[in-house]
Amino acid sequence: MIKASAPGRCGLLGNPTDMYGGTVISCSTRERAFCTLSGEVDRLTITVSGQSMILETAEDLTLRPGDYLNVARAALSALEIDPATAAPFHLSAETQIPMQAGLAGSTAILACIMVVLLTHLGLALNPYETAELVRKIEYDVLGIVCGFQDHTMTVFGGLNCMDFRGKNSAQTQDSETPFVMVESLTPYVKSLPLVLAHTGVRHHSGSVHTSPRERWLRGDPEVVDGYAEIGALARRGKRALLSSDWGTLATLMNRNHAIVRDLGGSGEANETLIAAALVGGALGAKLAGAGGGGTILALTLDPERTIDALKAAGAEAILLPEPMPGLTISR
Repeated sequence: MIKASAPGRCGLLGNPTDMYGGTVISCSTRERAFCTLSGEVDRLTITVSGQSMILETAEDLTLRPGDYLNVARAALSALEIDPATAAPFHLSAETQIPMQAGLAGSTAILACIMVVLLTHLGLALNPYETAELVRKIEYDVLGIVCGFQDHTMTVFGGLNCMDFRGKNSAQTQDSETPFVMVESLTPYVKSLPLVLAHTGVRHHSGSVHTSPRERWLRGDPEVVDGYAEIGALARRGKRALLSSDWGTLATLMNRNHAIVRDLGGSGEANETLIAAALVGGALGAKLAGAGGGGTILALTLDPERTIDALKAAGAEAILLPEPMPGLTISR
């Protein structure tokens, strides 16, 4: 049996500039996705979040709208594993990360599936190659408009400052594509006064990103300049984070969110929880990932008060970010 797990993530500063060659500071979540591969079966079977299917032919790898099994189908297709000829195994994946919540839940599942399949095939990639492969499958096979933050964080884990220069959301990855530059801040930050609140509204991050992305591709100055400022906020935020200057960090978070909101990247449920967090003692609050629902992140020195305010405003779940190990594999 081969086992793997990977964490979710929340964008502290700089998102969504991982799609536009910017800089992002991001932290993993305590919640993780898991995958196991067992060879002691008679038929090739995939199970994702309790949904199962026996695969018999290559046609069974065809993607189906809204099907959780698509992440497994996409991984098998990308690695050219043909159910008609492959030795049988049972691939099973599940997650603690709220799905479609802007916390890289589907990416974490895909990363786990990919690494157990690679191990099963006797293949080994370094973390940068693994993150790139997972993103390539999500973008090219699953057709999800996405940046590079999710894939980097689920593989590397921890608390990182990431530089995405030379990478953008319209890019087809090849041997000339630069790897992301990942700097771990985990050893230098002793506390993170952060709270995550899930709105309970599910969204598809690709649909949330589409309109600003199209405007950016057209060279819309409002979007181009806004995202350039957001990337600069993350670079400034690194100093504030390392010196525990929570007031400055909160100000940068609020500005990050204001730009995204004004470009149409937030949503009513997000704004309700962000307002509640600020009234409830938070110094700063912003989207943790894509808008249109999903999850917000609050910086608070009075977590009990802020959590109570978020629950009263309708938060479906409260989560606590923490630098956790990235993608792990064991036999």
